[in-house]
Amino acid sequence: MSAPDPIFSEAIDRLQQWLEQAQSLGLREPQAATLSTADRDGRVTSRIVLIRQVGPEGLVFFTNSMSTKGQQLESLHRAAICYYWDSCGKQIRVQGAVTRTSSSQSDRYWESRPRESQIASVVSQQSKRLENRQDLETAVNDLQRELEGHPAPRPPHWIGYQLIPDRIEFFTSLPARLHERICFYQTNDGWKQELLYP
Repeated sequence: MSAPDPIFSEAIDRLQQWLEQAQSLGLREPQAATLSTADRDGRVTSRIVLIRQVGPEGLVFFTNSMSTKGQQLESLHRAAICYYWDSCGKQIRVQGAVTRTSSSQSDRYWESRPRESQIASVVSQQSKRLENRQDLETAVNDLQRELEGHPAPRPPHWIGYQLIPDRIEFFTSLPARLHERICFYQTNDGWKQELLYP
């Protein structure tokens, strides 16, 4: 197994440090980030997701693979993620290929979730038309009664996705719009680093 690229390692270390700083700010959801995906016609959609794991293997989030984002990820296998923390004037943009995590990794995270979230995920036909709110609430109540005293099983379509970076940009807001932008990106010769104009 080859040694990790030192420039890539530096980018991941910086990403983890910035996340730790964001978590220290007392924000409600410091792990929240915008996930952008596209369909085969080039129509881009964005939404906020919670990034649950960050490391050299990539950025991991969990969702319903039958949702709009799931279908787009399964179709193009690429995405972009953007963190933004206004309170510290920092932003991280990440682009790369997307793969599924292992079933065991999805199972482990599923088991760590609150039961109410598990029930909601089993019931939800994410992104599909909902005739009325009462239908959803009735389905949740029915499943809670059905599973009383039993664990809620992970649906096979509720899985983890892992974005494997090939570009990571760190943006720091500075006075007079002289912002600092540091970009790490993958090439055929390994990872490179450069400054960008604001």
